[in-house]
Amino acid sequence: MEVTDLAAQVRKEQKKGPARRLRQKGFVPAIFYGRSAENILLAIRNDELTKLYKDKKNHAFIKLIIDDGDNKKIEKLSLIKELQVQPLTGKLYHADFYEVDEKRKITMEVSLRFVGKAIGVENGGELQHIRREVKVSCLPLNLPDHIDVDVTNLDIGDSIKIRDLKIGEGITILDRPDSAVAAVQVIKVVKEAAKEEVATEEGAAVEGEAAATAGASATPAEKGKAAPAEKEKGK
Repeated sequence: MEVTDLAAQVRKEQKKGPARRLRQKGFVPAIFYGRSAENILLAIRNDELTKLYKDKKNHAFIKLIIDDGDNKKIEKLSLIKELQVQPLTGKLYHADFYEVDEKRKITMEVSLRFVGKAIGVENGGELQHIRREVKVSCLPLNLPDHIDVDVTNLDIGDSIKIRDLKIGEGITILDRPDSAVAAVQVIKVVKEAAKEEVATEEGAAVEGEAAATAGASATPAEKGKAAPAEKEKGK
């Protein structure tokens, strides 16, 4: 479990006026809360929170190092529960931090990292990444940063399902075991066949259009010459 430190200050007021002034000074109004924790109003540097969110998104464990204003530091392990953004400016507007209890299981989305080169790709197939994340339940200390998926032995028509994933002890995947996360399909062959079929149809259409154009461009004299020939044949 990777933990990122983030400095915060306790704020005394929660009305719109003080919150607006905080934003003007480069801070984001925030709140920390949890099952057993008392709510704490916070102010966090906008640039520091923005950088953390861009680097880690909302999957990072954050150790809030809170300055209570009396030269005391309080440390709280948390996750970003909600992050509000101003729609016009794109700047952070408000943040909610939820307390993480190291003794209680949490449910999180964990990303899949695909490694290796599938045999089926060398045989003309195409590797499809069907899922990029899976939902897991575990204690915070057991939460992995990602789960590796080795696709090396995948041939055309093969797939890797959730039940095939190798996970650490104490981790439970909550998604359906028979759901596929990766597969190799004969996509390239189908695409080439489709292109040839379209090319054939377009060629036939062009020939038909050319024939129709030639018939329509015949001169009146040429059309008139054909009529007597028909009459003679009738005689």
